[in-house]
Amino acid sequence: MCSYLLIGFWFTRPIAASACQKAFVTNRVGDFGLLLGILGFFWITGSLEFRDLYKIANNWIPNNGINSLLTTLCAFLLFLGAVAKSAQFPLHVWLPDAMEGPTPISALIHAATMVAAGIFLLARLLPLFISLPLIMSFISLVGTITLFLGATLALAQRDIKRSLAYSTMYQLGYMMLALGIGSYQAALFHLITHAYSKALLFLGSGSVIHSMEPLVGY
Repeated sequence: MCSYLLIGFWFTRPIAASACQKAFVTNRVGDFGLLLGILGFFWITGSLEFRDLYKIANNWIPNNGINSLLTTLCAFLLFLGAVAKSAQFPLHVWLPDAMEGPTPISALIHAATMVAAGIFLLARLLPLFISLPLIMSFISLVGTITLFLGATLALAQRDIKRSLAYSTMYQLGYMMLALGIGSYQAALFHLITHAYSKALLFLGSGSVIHSMEPLVGY
């Protein structure tokens, strides 16, 4: 809800109003999957604690003490929530349009808060996902598709903020790929360094836009 209000700051503009609605709907798709995944694991373990999920990963799954298909499905639903938050393919469509908000809001969303939430969620759940090779392979696949798609689309943009949005998308794809191959430390290091660099890029882009306006005409 906060992201909806921030992206729609200039709600009188039709493009901004459409962008905040797209962000809201796309993230609710991910939230619905996340909620179903949480309820599924609560039904399996009777607890919402991370340590109980890790107990499943360490003891029950390797010994076939639990239905692996059900566990994989619930893990996929948890991953769906992270896909929407971190703008991964195919739920990436809201991120470029979110640039219709003010530049400081773009820096906040892209650097430190919203897109980082999905990566952090996957990092916390990595001990569970490692015991499910199918999910790890799927995480790697989604990250790979996202990084190639984002890098390609970033090259074709004429607006600097949209180009930076797609660059955020493919950097998040790298982090997702790192988590998919089990590289926890590399993904978190990339997340922290990207937050600093992308916040500075967005905050500096306003000056570039104003200085280039007489040259490019828009």
